Amino acid sequence: MTIRVLIVDDQMMVREGFSVLLNAMPDIEVVGEAVNGREAVSRVAQLAPDVVLMDIRMPELNGIEATREIVTAHSDSKVLVLTTFDLDEYVYQALRAGASGFLLKDASARQLADGVRVVAAGEALLAPTVTRRLITEFSKLSQTPRPPALAQVGDLTDRETEVLVLIAQGLSNAEIASHLVVAESTIKTHVSRVLVKLGLRDRTQAAVFAYEARLVTPS
Repeated sequence: MTIRVLIVDDQMMVREGFSVLLNAMPDIEVVGEAVNGREAVSRVAQLAPDVVLMDIRMPELNGIEATREIVTAHSDSKVLVLTTFDLDEYVYQALRAGASGFLLKDASARQLADGVRVVAAGEALLAPTVTRRLITEFSKLSQTPRPPALAQVGDLTDRETEVLVLIAQGLSNAEIASHLVVAESTIKTHVSRVLVKLGLRDRTQAAVFAYEARLVTPS
């Protein structure tokens, strides 16, 4: 299946550059562009893309608010945040708003395409060390666990809580299965139950939740 992508950035050169790189991939098609968050929300409603490449700092409606509106109204469209700096407070806010991960704007063509594929497949860009570092750094902004997070943790079984902690540490399903000495299919079931019980979209949201509930201590 072809992955349909919407590119959102207020810089024309960025939009055109990413369009050229992604359209060169046999399994990816850029179906549209938007110059700000407000236009992005409208274009997602019109085009229903699989993945939205979202800049953060834009006029009219920034990428954080646009992400929040998109993931609320269009659950099938995944948002991949674009940023110039890896340690960007706004990126962390975008992850909390529902983004499935982030990429640096200087990513190579291969990294860009792979990121789009990972997010389109329903996974999250948690594996890179820089992503885990970003989540850790900006989870420190919240000095105390959020009460809703603490309350929801009680709905999880001990094993589901253990799986959630390992997700937050950046482990894949295969790595978690190896760590817990169980089948990978069993881990997939646990992950699905964790997401449903906590009302989360994906693994990135699960990781943010785990840090904010202080199940994982930032270091």
